[in-house]
Amino acid sequence: MVTATASTPFSLSSSVVFTRRRNFKRFPVCASLSPEVSPLLRAAHHTVDNYVKSGMIIGLGSGEASDFAIRYLGQQLGSGSLHNVVGVPMSARSASEAAKYGIPLEYYRDGVQIDFAFHDADAVEENTLIAVIGRRRSSQEDDYILKQKSIVKVADEAVFMIKEEQYKAGLEGSIPVLVQSLNWLAIAEEIDDLYLGDAEV
Repeated sequence: MVTATASTPFSLSSSVVFTRRRNFKRFPVCASLSPEVSPLLRAAHHTVDNYVKSGMIIGLGSGEASDFAIRYLGQQLGSGSLHNVVGVPMSARSASEAAKYGIPLEYYRDGVQIDFAFHDADAVEENTLIAVIGRRRSSQEDDYILKQKSIVKVADEAVFMIKEEQYKAGLEGSIPVLVQSLNWLAIAEEIDDLYLGDAEV
């Protein structure tokens, strides 16, 4: 989860890109692609064209828009428009996509400097720009939630790509919580107390 500060209101297009620098901003996507093209594809192209520069280390997100961005990034590298870009995959899916499109990879470890990261968010709250990730994951991706969160957190700049309907006035529903096995019962009790008061787990 990433917290953001609200910015000036604007009219939304069908796809929105949220970026994080020191302060968070939100931008409607007005890409040069035709309106018939998928909004997430437009968001992906906008993200790569406006934020990725030669020589960067890029956190490669996971999801439909991230797949489009990885594919487009690979095309830009192949055409020579970008060079010396290294990807740090957030999941097996993004590693596979990056390898397929010829993006050199470096695997995440503590201390890796990441210049920029992009990722799909499940929802973004309108006023706070809090982003929820990990809600629509498969069971194979459980191990990647911490990696995704860590990469987004250490990146100098990060972008979340979402559809307009994922931009919410208030967040509802499930919020993914990863509990490591060490001392899990105490953490479960804390979560339980937050939502159910004094009920027991």
